[in-house]
Amino acid sequence: MRRSLFSIATASVFLTGAGLASAQTVTSTTTWTNDEGAAITEYSTRQRYNSIDDPSLKPSVGVVLPGAVTVYPLPESVKVQDPDRYSYTIINQHPVIVERTTRKVVHTWE
Repeated sequence: MRRSLFSIATASVFLTGAGLASAQTVTSTTTWTNDEGAAITEYSTRQRYNSIDDPSLKPSVGVVLPGAVTVYPLPESVKVQDPDRYSYTIINQHPVIVERTTRKVVHTWE
């Protein structure tokens, strides 16, 4: 009986820990506006950053971008909480916000 209770308690602790770990993978609580998307596109044009034009590359929220995709720091004109956490790139003429550490797409404008 004790062994069963210990097993159940151990499993509960493990599952709780797994649930907390998955909750920590939520990538963005920042609200991105259309004005910020336009500012990023304009900034990229001024900096002469090229769009990655690849019809097979259709990033959506949650997709991890390949290492070959160049990402750039957010322009200073884009004011968000914790700006060092995010980068961006332009894919198929659309700005895409990327979480720096995971390279996961957290926002797109279409």
